[in-house]
Amino acid sequence: MAHFAELDENNKVLQVLVVSNDTIIVDGVENEQLGIDFLNDLLPDSGTWVQTSYNANIRKNYAGKGFQYDPDLDAFIPPKRYPSWVLDTDRCIWVAPIDYPDSGSYEWNEETQTWDQI
Repeated sequence: MAHFAELDENNKVLQVLVVSNDTIIVDGVENEQLGIDFLNDLLPDSGTWVQTSYNANIRKNYAGKGFQYDPDLDAFIPPKRYPSWVLDTDRCIWVAPIDYPDSGSYEWNEETQTWDQI
């Protein structure tokens, strides 16, 4: 099964739908455009469709509602958890300004900008 994310005009993910492999595979090769065409025919008033991978094989992360698609990075980026976190453009995830401690359980404290042990 193939998964496609519907984007709004700001490239924010509205929903993710599944398309049968029978629809997008021709001669053993997956064709993203066939899935896009199928969804546009099925839902003519929908937004833009971009394929996503449940295993994150393409576009860095599996898209979810509220994720942002960055066409320059060709990646889905999850929502930012905290204002101080920065985007790791290699992995396309948000990371704390200081590394997570090596052992134990911690949660981020935005006010003190530290990891607090829990």
